[in-house]
Amino acid sequence: MAPGCFRFDRFLLDTADRQLRRDDVPVELNARYLDALALLVREHGRLVSKDRFMDEVWRGVPVTDEALTQCIRTLRRQLGDDATRARFIETVPKHGYRFIAPVNVDADALVPGAPAPPPIAWRQALLLAGAGTAGAGLAGLLGGLFYGFTGASQPLQPGIGAASVLLVLLSATLLVALVGGAGVSFGIAAAALAAPDPRWRILGGAIGGLVTGAVVKLLGLDAFNLLLGQDPGNITGAPEGLLLGSATGLGAWLAARKAAPPTLRRSGGIAALAGGASGILIALLGGRMMGGSLDLLAHHFPGSRLRLDPIGRLLGETGFGPVSRAVTGALEGALFAGCVVGAMILAARTIRAKD
Repeated sequence: MAPGCFRFDRFLLDTADRQLRRDDVPVELNARYLDALALLVREHGRLVSKDRFMDEVWRGVPVTDEALTQCIRTLRRQLGDDATRARFIETVPKHGYRFIAPVNVDADALVPGAPAPPPIAWRQALLLAGAGTAGAGLAGLLGGLFYGFTGASQPLQPGIGAASVLLVLLSATLLVALVGGAGVSFGIAAAALAAPDPRWRILGGAIGGLVTGAVVKLLGLDAFNLLLGQDPGNITGAPEGLLLGSATGLGAWLAARKAAPPTLRRSGGIAALAGGASGILIALLGGRMMGGSLDLLAHHFPGSRLRLDPIGRLLGETGFGPVSRAVTGALEGALFAGCVVGAMILAARTIRAKD
């Protein structure tokens, strides 16, 4: 589709050419009503208040509410819609209208001269960031249980209980996921706050992951040096944070660019694919996700009782080798990105419901 084109059901709205087509047949609409439809479609899934119609369609020309009612009635008739069983335009009593049909929109479809979608408010950005952090916490909880049960399944030395191993690995994985999730989520939310173009969320996630990864690695290595007099070296850090944060931001953008409002299953699935791909790429480039870092720690400190060899054996390796790092990296990346984006989608639904 050309820039400025929106497709929904059997219709194509070309705002640049100022034309609505149904099955490639032009649909008659006057200029004012076409502007009203364009506003609704651009804001698909979000409430458009009566005041916005007056400001952006009638541009301050004094008219009564009946003019807007007649406009919506005409649009519904031309679209074949029914107010009692709305498929396209939903009435929000006393507030305005909402376009509810799924819309396929060109990635660059910003209408020349038209106002860009307003950036979200601080409160909404904080809600999105908090939700993303909580989603990362869920991913860390699931990942911690996986690594904890793996570590606890091996024969342990006297005095070490399986519950202790599980608790330590669960806590460590959960903490890392929460910190990383907070960095990536706040980066994505900050990008959404600063710019309406959702593509900026990729950069926001990348910066958030980069900074968080660098800080966590620096503090982690300093802690090992302070407590043990040595550090394990190449644990998870800035490069891994950059790639995983970029993938999470990419997943958020891809999930939202074709249909609105985005579904939780579709959004989480797309983000999980992007995150899983980043986890594999990190392993191929020699980086380490959480599993790889735990294995590095286990082998760097001779007295360590932690071993992830059962994962390697399950994948046909003698230890936690490159295949194990790639597989666990993909699982970690998919879980992290999917949970973060899914939680932010749920938060966005709450925001829309309150608007």
